[in-house]
Amino acid sequence: MKRFALSAVALFALFALSNRPAQAAEKSDIVDTAVAAGSFNTLATALKSAGLVHALKGEGPFTVFAPTDEAFGKLPEGTVENLLKPENRDQLTAILTYHVVPGKVMAEQVVGLNGAISLNGQRVDIKVADDKVQVDGAQVVKTDIACSNGVIHVIDSVILPASDNIPTTAANASQFKTLLTAVKAAGLAEVLSGEGPFTVFAPTDDAFARLPEGTVESLLEPQNRDQLTAILKYHVVSGRVYSEQALEAGKAKTLQGRPIRIRVVDGKAKVNKAGIVATDVDASNGVIHVIDTVLLPPKGKKSAEVAPPAAAPVAAAPVHASKSRTSSCSGNAARPYQSTASRRVVRYHYSR
Repeated sequence: MKRFALSAVALFALFALSNRPAQAAEKSDIVDTAVAAGSFNTLATALKSAGLVHALKGEGPFTVFAPTDEAFGKLPEGTVENLLKPENRDQLTAILTYHVVPGKVMAEQVVGLNGAISLNGQRVDIKVADDKVQVDGAQVVKTDIACSNGVIHVIDSVILPASDNIPTTAANASQFKTLLTAVKAAGLAEVLSGEGPFTVFAPTDDAFARLPEGTVESLLEPQNRDQLTAILKYHVVSGRVYSEQALEAGKAKTLQGRPIRIRVVDGKAKVNKAGIVATDVDASNGVIHVIDTVLLPPKGKKSAEVAPPAAAPVAAAPVHASKSRTSSCSGNAARPYQSTASRRVVRYHYSR
C-alpha cells in the first residue's frame, strides 16, 4: 500500500506539472475555472440548474472532484436531461454536493486518505491501487487545478450518493428481516425513513436469534410496544456518525436517551459488548453499522445486552446495498477500512 501511495504521489505530481499553465494566475474561482476549461459544460449547466453557482463562487475553500462532459455522457440515456428538470432539483443538488469536499485538499493529501466527508454529508471513498487513484470507483485523471477558492481534481465518471433511506437499504440487505419487522411493529418506520440523518447500529437476524427463546415474539406483541420502542431507539444515534468519528468520540447518546460506548477491545470494534462486524453502509438519510448482538438499555448501572455464545464467532456477510456509486463502476467493489491511530475496524463489504 505504501508503494502504491508513493507511486500515486509521483503520478499526481506529473499531472500537477501539466496543469501549471492553468494554475499560474490562480485568479479564477472554481466555477469560472471550470467554464474556461471547456470540458465541463454539463457540470456548469448542472451547477446553475441546482442553484450552486453562487456557493461555489464563495470563499470556500472547496475541493471539487469534477466529472468531464464525457463522464456525464456515460450515464444512461436521458439521465442528465431528467436531472436538469426543476422537479428533480433536490436530487441533482445531492449528486453535485457529493462531488465537493470542504477545504483545499491537494493531490499529495488525497492519496493519504481512505475517504472524505462531502458537502452532501455522505462519505466519499478514496482508493489508491495499481498506481491509480479512484474516488468511489471514478478514476482521477487530472489533479491540482488551483482556483482562488479551492482546487479541482478531474474524474472520468459521475459518482452517485446513496439514494435509498435506512429502512430500504436494510431491506435490500436481506439479513435484517427481524429488525425491520420490529421497526414496523414499534411504529418507527416512518421516523427512520425521514430526513434524519440517523446512525443505526443494526443487529442482524442472527443477533436477534441469540436472544432467549420467545423474547422476540414477546416484544412484538402490542402490549409490549413501549419496551420494543425503547430497545430499538437504543440502537439509533442522531446524526450521521461514521466509524472513525464514533471511535474518536468513544460514546454517543441514543434516541432512547441512554448513551452507548464505542471502543476497540483486543483489536475488535465494539458498541457496549456487541461486536461491530461491518461499518459505514451509507443510506440517503444516514449510515448503518452492523452488529452481532442486540443491545438492551441498561438497568441501573449494568448493561443488559445479550452477548453471543463465545464458541460461535460471527462472520461478516455481504450486504447487498442499492448504493450505485459511479456511472461506470462494474462488479462488486469491496472497500477495506482502517481507522486513525492504528485502530482497525472491520469494513463492511457490500455490493454496489
